[in-house]
Amino acid sequence: MSFRRNQIGSDGYCNVYSPTFVKIIKKGTVEQFSPIPYLATALNCMLWIFYGLPFVHPNSLLVITINGIGLAFESVYLTIFLIYSNAQGRVLAAEIAFVAVVVVVVLLVAHTYEKRTLIVGILCIIFGTCMYAAPLSVMIPNGLGTLLALSQLILYACYYKATPRAEPKSDIELHQDI
Repeated sequence: MSFRRNQIGSDGYCNVYSPTFVKIIKKGTVEQFSPIPYLATALNCMLWIFYGLPFVHPNSLLVITINGIGLAFESVYLTIFLIYSNAQGRVLAAEIAFVAVVVVVVLLVAHTYEKRTLIVGILCIIFGTCMYAAPLSVMIPNGLGTLLALSQLILYACYYKATPRAEPKSDIELHQDI
């Protein structure tokens, strides 16, 4: 039961990008879409697969299965992205090289399961956070604009009474004769 629920959740997260790639295929170009969320997700899946291997953290079949399917989805997305983009291949190659370096360094430096699990686990947490934070980069300009607008409203609320206002003088003066 738990395996199926986790599998559906993982597949759902990876399928969330499908409408974007339908647009890319129809238009024949990646336009303004950034590869960062897809690269971050692929890197996260690769590191978690490495974490789940028997020589790093034994008995982690669920971790390997879920992230293997996620990596398959991301590989399809990145292939489509590379077909319709101009120079994104270098970034993907650098990401794969990074994972290869991590694998080699961990296997050469850490000689126990505990050390390997700790090192790769920390990297997985860091890149998992990057994966979920990558789409938020779009919100930074909007967030800054909101903060600036809020500061303007606060300044207005503080100083609107400080501006002297001239009372309108009427052109007609009424005299009272008694």
